[in-house]
Amino acid sequence: MSRTGAEEIEKAEKVEGGEEGRRRQDLFSRSALAVFRLNGQFLGVAEELARPAGLTAAWWQVLGAVLREPLPVSGIARAMGITRQSVQRIADLLVERGLAEYVPNPAHRRAKLLRPTEEGFEAVRKIGPGHAVFADQLTEALAEALGEVIGETIGEDAGEEQLAETVRVLERLIGAMEAVKGTTAESVTESAREPVTESVTETVTETAPAVTEP
Repeated sequence: MSRTGAEEIEKAEKVEGGEEGRRRQDLFSRSALAVFRLNGQFLGVAEELARPAGLTAAWWQVLGAVLREPLPVSGIARAMGITRQSVQRIADLLVERGLAEYVPNPAHRRAKLLRPTEEGFEAVRKIGPGHAVFADQLTEALAEALGEVIGETIGEDAGEEQLAETVRVLERLIGAMEAVKGTTAESVTESAREPVTESVTETVTETAPAVTEP
C-alpha cells in the first residue's frame, strides 16, 4: 500500500470514531483473536479427551448436543454455532457407526431428530474421567493465575469462582454477538453504498497493476 493510501485509511479511522472508536476496535479485535486461540485450545484438548473413547472432538460435540434430548440437525447447528452441512455430515457418520440414530420428529415430518444410541452414551461416558481431571487442572491453573495477580496464594474455591465468572462473561459475549450480528450486516451494506472519496479513488488507480494486451 502506498503512503497516500495508508494516510487515507488512518484519516478515515479518525473520522469514524476518533480515539474512543479506535480503542473499541482494538478491544473487539483482541477479543476475537483471544476467542479464536481459545477455540483452538479447546479443540486440541477435546481431541485428546475423545480419542480413548473412539471419538473425535467434532463427533463428541454433536453427540454432546443431544445427550439431554433429541434435536434436528438445524437445532444442533444453532446450539453448537457450526454450519448445518457440517452437522449433517457428522450426524450421518455417527449413525453409520452405530453411535446415534435418527428418530421421527413430531413437529416436522422431514427434519428427523438425532439421538445417541446406547453405544453413543457409553462412548461419552468413557470421556468422563479424563474430563474431570482436566477440569480440576484448569481450576487450579486459574487459582494460581489469580494468586500471581494479587500477590498471594489462594484456594481452589477462588479458582472455581474464576472459572464460573469466565463462563458468565463468555455467555454474555455470545448474547451480545447474537444481538448485534444482524445490524452489523446492514451497516456494512450501507457503508458499501457510500461514495468513495476522490483521493482514495486516485490511490487505488495509482497502485493498480497495468492491464496488458494478450
